[in-house]
Amino acid sequence: MSNQEERQSWSSRLAYVMTVAGATVGFGATWRFPYLVGENGGGAYVFLFCVAMIVIGIPMILVENVIGRRMKVNAIDAFSGHANGKKIARGWKILGYTGLLGAFGILAYYMVLGGWVLEYIGSLLTGKLDFSQPLNVEYTASFLKENIHDNLWGIIAYTLLFVIVNYFILVKGIVDGIERSVKYLMPILFVFLLVMVIRNITLPGAMEGISFYLMPDFSKITPQLFVFVLGQVFFALSLGFGVLITLSSYLDKNENLVKTATITGIMNTIIAVLAGFMIFPSLFSFGVPPDSGPTLVFQSLPIVFSNMWGGTIFAIIFFGLLVVAALTTSLTIYEVIITALQEKTKMGRKKAIAVTLGVIFILGNIPSILGDNLWKETTIIGKSIFDAFDYISGNILFILTALGSAIFVGFVLKDEAKEELGAGRTFTNLWFNYVRFVIPVIILVIFFNSL
Repeated sequence: MSNQEERQSWSSRLAYVMTVAGATVGFGATWRFPYLVGENGGGAYVFLFCVAMIVIGIPMILVENVIGRRMKVNAIDAFSGHANGKKIARGWKILGYTGLLGAFGILAYYMVLGGWVLEYIGSLLTGKLDFSQPLNVEYTASFLKENIHDNLWGIIAYTLLFVIVNYFILVKGIVDGIERSVKYLMPILFVFLLVMVIRNITLPGAMEGISFYLMPDFSKITPQLFVFVLGQVFFALSLGFGVLITLSSYLDKNENLVKTATITGIMNTIIAVLAGFMIFPSLFSFGVPPDSGPTLVFQSLPIVFSNMWGGTIFAIIFFGLLVVAALTTSLTIYEVIITALQEKTKMGRKKAIAVTLGVIFILGNIPSILGDNLWKETTIIGKSIFDAFDYISGNILFILTALGSAIFVGFVLKDEAKEELGAGRTFTNLWFNYVRFVIPVIILVIFFNSL
């Protein structure tokens, strides 16, 4: 049998949408989005994020869905075949490889963040992180340094544990592994999220945080900020590193791509916005600054939990939510590389999974951890190893892959892309011309702004 004949399909639209939602939630919505909101004017950032989801998010989801479902193969060979009566040049496959490199770069530090979260959960369960007395910023900063940055073997162990959990789910395959896990994990994530939102919006003084979060200060809305937000949408939706191409390659040909893309964009936006509701009301309630950057959830929120009734329980729920969100994303990013390895080398699935997770752990996770510890003086393009993986993947590889994908759809696939979309003529033509002439310009602006 060919790879295409052996391929499974999602059991239903709901299963696919839930999996894509899980892939696009992750740390992008629960860690990155809140701290960027805090750093960039609260409601102004939230407003621009919602606009950016419409301007570039949903159109680009459709671009990757069309590319992925068209050939129903891995993210490299998706850029092959024939279009409009001509064989597609092999050079286009480089977009698949840059996407895979980006996926490697994200997983190199992403799994380490998962290890950080597990360390916090372990510290809460054992009492090492004690909320019996209100904490201050000096204490939480010291805890972060001692238990994360200076805790070499502990973080290696927790990161490895997170990798092993991914392994045992991935070996069961797309349907029995990823799909079935997401069916349980996403409802758990929603329940945890709602519990935290309800707890935080009922705190004294919570309205000040809600006002900061929802009331945009239009004086802070600038072209520069909008371009910055557009870039965050790429990260939030996992655009440019083959996730949506790979997941949609398992999608039935009769599925309505426009409907699934719209649902995906809306779900991602709702979850990201809800994540803000579980953070900002509590920050303002206890007088903690919202602009502490990437350490917001690791350094500032423990102060909040230590001042809150039942703080330890709610902290465990919160960090548990982060683990679930990280897991639903890491599974699908790993799958991009695993599927390519299986189909390009004819390697068995278990072996492909072991090779993928093992190589990334040794060449990505370990260096990222060491970059905070023994190798903290080592820099790449002026950044720590951890930050370099993030910057090169998110600001260069993903953007270039997304740009190439838009050009591929608009100037190579052309009529075949329209046919694959399968929507009404008016919408299809509007989307196609927007992708062909407008999206590349937007992506180039994002790219040069990020350099």
